[in-house]
Amino acid sequence: MNCPSCGTAIVDGAAFCARCGRPVLPTNAPAQTGMWYQNYYRIRKKVLAIANQYWIEGPNEQVLGYSRQKIIAIKEKIPVFSDESMTTEIFRIKQDQVMDIWGTFSVVDTATGAVIGKIRREALSSGIYKDSWALMDHMGNQVGRIAERAARGLARKYVPMGNLVPEKVVLEFYGQEVGEIKQQFKIIGDIWEVDCRRVPPGIDRRTLIGAMLLMGMIERDRK
Repeated sequence: MNCPSCGTAIVDGAAFCARCGRPVLPTNAPAQTGMWYQNYYRIRKKVLAIANQYWIEGPNEQVLGYSRQKIIAIKEKIPVFSDESMTTEIFRIKQDQVMDIWGTFSVVDTATGAVIGKIRREALSSGIYKDSWALMDHMGNQVGRIAERAARGLARKYVPMGNLVPEKVVLEFYGQEVGEIKQQFKIIGDIWEVDCRRVPPGIDRRTLIGAMLLMGMIERDRK
């Protein structure tokens, strides 16, 4: 792996870059356990609903959470509940500022109030030729990125009926491609899935899931 700041190769097991001193998460960090450190996730849109609503699912279609976007919101806030009853919030995605063309969002654990990570829309590329979002740690340091492949993004934005073309979004961490987020073709509904086997083991997947929800709820509404 390479340092996300200066690009210098990182020695296996190192906690800091030898050149610039930036803290890094080694790919051989101890594996975490729990529902937010699994190897597969998907979000599935509820059809025939007024507002954007998604189930978050793990392996074998196990429901891990449910999210419903507010129809009108000056400052975007997307809560994620344990189930469709929406009685227990487990985390939320909230916009940091009302006037923010870059679209920076914090992913917050409801029980502790701690920021898990941040997501920032790369507005120039997303607005012109491909969807692109930066994934950051709780301090705002970029650790990863998800970005649509340019040719597919251009087709989706400018070819007639191009929005029906399923998205394939490259997933990167620390400058290395580790997989894709794939959208299944659906005339009605919306399903996104991601294989996390190559995601660094210490990364809480809720930041990645939050980015998937933002792409489904916000990015697609812009098209």
